[in-house]
Amino acid sequence: MENNLCPRFEKAMELISKRWVGLILSELLQGTKRFSEMEADLPISGRLLSDRLKMLEKEEIVIRNVYSEFPVRIEYILSDKGKALEPVINALQVWADSHVELNESVK
Repeated sequence: MENNLCPRFEKAMELISKRWVGLILSELLQGTKRFSEMEADLPISGRLLSDRLKMLEKEEIVIRNVYSEFPVRIEYILSDKGKALEPVINALQVWADSHVELNESVK
């Protein structure tokens, strides 16, 4: 059987299915965040968070704002392209609430 997936759909799935990307997007849907806030809120190493944010910035989903203060302040916010993922993330949450079972240790 030949692969009939739309290349754009396939690329989108590869992008948002990378580990931690969904959680990062969900975090940024709450508003502008500093790196340290996301690092504290998410169960992810600083190095991997940095890698994922750079990837999302390259894809123009996240905007990185640097403020020349002392110390330097860096904030991340979703671009319009990133904000357009909100219904996708919300729909996935609704689906998860209805269909995903958690082990007792995860609750």
